[in-house]
Amino acid sequence: MTIPSSEMLHASTVAIDGQAVLITGVSGSGKSDLALRLIDRGARLISDDYTLVTRNDMFLIASAPKNIEGKIEVRGIGIVEFESLDSAVAALIVRVDAVPTRMPDPAEAHIIAGIALPTVSIAPFEAAAPIKVEIALRRLAAR
Repeated sequence: MTIPSSEMLHASTVAIDGQAVLITGVSGSGKSDLALRLIDRGARLISDDYTLVTRNDMFLIASAPKNIEGKIEVRGIGIVEFESLDSAVAALIVRVDAVPTRMPDPAEAHIIAGIALPTVSIAPFEAAAPIKVEIALRRLAAR
């Protein structure tokens, strides 16, 4: 079986302390909204809505497709230009279209291009959602 070297994911991605957090979910589920709130807390935009994830040895590198680089959809306003990073090493997947469990399995992971990334489900519109992402990144990505 051949392991793909890259995948295009339906995900908005921000970097927190240099680590990429991929926010996945269906259209309208709150990916961009959560990304905006994380950016407001100091995260850096990598990509909105679609993210290219490329395997580099034992790491996954997240970047934006060229046609959407530096842009994010702000619902009700439109497409807005934002300062962005070219890429960062993927460290965490946040699912926003799944129902969060009260006590999730800390070993939950999603495999991309043959590499497992820790995965959590977070309700994106909760006031504490950005803080929960930051906590999950500190706790799970350090494993």
